[in-house]
Amino acid sequence: QVQLVESGGGLVQAGGSLRLSCAASGRTFSSYDMGWFRQAPGKEREFVAAIRRSGGSTYYAYYTDSVRGRFTISRGNAKNTVYLQMNSLKPEDTAVYYCAAAFSVVAGISVHEYDYWGQGTQVTVSS
Repeated sequence: QVQLVESGGGLVQAGGSLRLSCAASGRTFSSYDMGWFRQAPGKEREFVAAIRRSGGSTYYAYYTDSVRGRFTISRGNAKNTVYLQMNSLKPEDTAVYYCAAAFSVVAGISVHEYDYWGQGTQVTVSS
């Protein structure tokens, strides 16, 4: 069982930055694939970024097109935490951001691949 708690959301002006954190419980955090999703009002939850194991202690990250080059996902296994650094924020990035975990994903871009979810943190970008 994994429990996830997000933090770091808030209100920021367009062009600004925020860093989201997701703290995970459990002693096997390093074994999990982690993802960030977001959900805007009236829309479905969508994939933002993921960081997955690629063998041993190596991980790789990938992003949805709309955030690539602006957002960076990273993880600190010693702190059982995954981060989402968000730069050059736009009003269309406004959403509730969710952290998710799975022991193993196939593509990692579908909500159905993840077993554990946090409660979400609100990000609001003003124009």
